[in-house]
Amino acid sequence: MPSLGTVPSFGRAVSQSLLLRSRAGRCHPRSRERGEAAVPLIPGMPSSYYSPAPPVSPHLGIPNPDANLEESINEIWNRRLEENPSLYNGKKFRHAGHALHHVDGLDQESSVCLHLGLTDYRTFVGTNLNPLWEKFLVPSEDDSVRCQHTSSPLGNGAIVETSDKRILVLQRSYNVGEFPGYFVFPGGHSEPEELGISDHQNDKGLTQSADLNRKVSQEMFDGIVREVVEEIGVPAESLTDPVFIGISRREMNVRPTAFFFLKCNMESKEIYQVYSRAQDGFESTQLYTVSRDELGKMALRMPGCHHGGYTLYELMIQTVENARQSSRSDHLHGL
Repeated sequence: MPSLGTVPSFGRAVSQSLLLRSRAGRCHPRSRERGEAAVPLIPGMPSSYYSPAPPVSPHLGIPNPDANLEESINEIWNRRLEENPSLYNGKKFRHAGHALHHVDGLDQESSVCLHLGLTDYRTFVGTNLNPLWEKFLVPSEDDSVRCQHTSSPLGNGAIVETSDKRILVLQRSYNVGEFPGYFVFPGGHSEPEELGISDHQNDKGLTQSADLNRKVSQEMFDGIVREVVEEIGVPAESLTDPVFIGISRREMNVRPTAFFFLKCNMESKEIYQVYSRAQDGFESTQLYTVSRDELGKMALRMPGCHHGGYTLYELMIQTVENARQSSRSDHLHGL
C-alpha cells in the first residue's frame, strides 16, 4: 500500500471543506472554465468500489431518456471514425462519486472510497465531448445524479516535485484532440484492461469482488506512476509512492480527474535529458520545471480540471504548513 509520504496530517485540517471551486484559464476572451475539486480527508490509498452491476447501475451510467441525444453518441463517433479510422474505443473507469469514511480517534485514518464503473472512449466522445453535453446533465447538487447520463471517465494527473524543488508541467501538442497547446500536469487514465476488465462482470462472488476492488484501488496508483514514466521519461524507481490529494471536475464537459502528489529524486536538468526519450513524448511539445510562483501563473492556462489539481496542490501545501506551525506551537507551549 502506498505510504502517506510526508503529509500524513493533510486532511484533518480541511475536514470542514469538502468542496472548493477554482477558476481556470482562458483560451480566448470568451472562454473560461472552473474546476471543482473534491478534497479527501486523508491522502492515503482510497479504496475503489468497482460496480459489477448491469448497465442501469448509476456507477455504470444510465442511458438518457431522450432518444435523439442517445443516437447522437453513435453519430458523433461514426463521424470521428471517418476522420480518423485509427481511433480506438478503449475501456475507461467511470467516476460515479465518492464517499468519505470517518474513523474516530486521532490514531485512526479516515478513508476515501471511489465509486467506479465502466465506460469507453466512444461514450466519452458522444456525451462529455458532445456539443450538446449540457443536455445530458440532470439538475441536481449531487454530482453522481447530475452526471448520470454522461461517460465521465476518471482521468489522473500528477503533481511531481523534483529534488531541486521544481514542479513538472507539460505543454500539450497541437495535434492532440483536447486542449492543444495548453499547459497540463503529466497524466492520463488508469486502464481497466491492465486488470483484464473488458466488460461488466455480473457473476463475481463476494470474495472475487473484494479481490477485484483491491486490484482496482492499486491500479489508481500504478496508473499514475505509469503515466509519469511514459510522458516524462523518468524511471519508476525515481518516484515516491503517489499520495492521493483529491478529485477535480471540470465545469465544461464535467470531466473528472484524480490528482496525486509524487516526488522524484532527480534534478531538473537530469529530467530534461530523459524527457527527450520519453515513450509518449509526442503528446507534448515542451517540458517545464517551474517554481511554485511560476506554477500559479501557468495554471491560468490549464484546462479546468488541471487548474483544480493546482488548487488541490496549494491546499495540500498550506495544510502541511499549518500543521507544522501548530506542531511547533504545541511544542513551545509544552516547554
